[in-house]
Amino acid sequence: MRYKRAVEKLRILAETCERVKMFWFDTGPFLQAVYAFGEVLGGADPLDAVQVAVAINLPPEEVPWESSPEGADWLADELRLSKGGFMYFWRSSLDPIGNHYIRGPVRIWSVDGGPDEQALAALEARDFGALSRLVPEPADERLQLREDLDAALAHLREIRDKYWDHDWRREHRGYGRYPENELWDAVEGYLDLLDASRGQRSDT
Repeated sequence: MRYKRAVEKLRILAETCERVKMFWFDTGPFLQAVYAFGEVLGGADPLDAVQVAVAINLPPEEVPWESSPEGADWLADELRLSKGGFMYFWRSSLDPIGNHYIRGPVRIWSVDGGPDEQALAALEARDFGALSRLVPEPADERLQLREDLDAALAHLREIRDKYWDHDWRREHRGYGRYPENELWDAVEGYLDLLDASRGQRSDT
């Protein structure tokens, strides 16, 4: 994908967020914010995919790393994230958006502010120095990794325990996903965090 097209997709995504932001209510709008990260923030041309992180209105324990939380498949479909060209990850709006993989993210849309025109204009102009990146303190990053790892392990155990339950399997089928996808994502997310935590310890 060419860089220009990647930035166009981010602008279209931000505009689509405005359309769907009020579709889901619980304690507030389900969709809270969208951040770009990865190659597009460095001007790679071409690039494999546009990487985005989507903050949703669920507690952290319901949004373990690399999972597909309740309501997320519907939202991905509405935002056309699942139509190709995007690599997307869900994050709880109560957690920092960044982690061991989502480095220096830049917000392109929020439920309160709408499309971030400054960020989108900077990307269009390739003015990467003007981007407001979120960079955590090293101590905060280490703490977040431990919390993410604990949540991922708890999620994996929960799926292991419920995997053959008939009602659970029925509830986790739809939008092209099956119980096997839930198990795979839980394993993948936990092992990714485990590898990151071991790498972090080797660096200290």
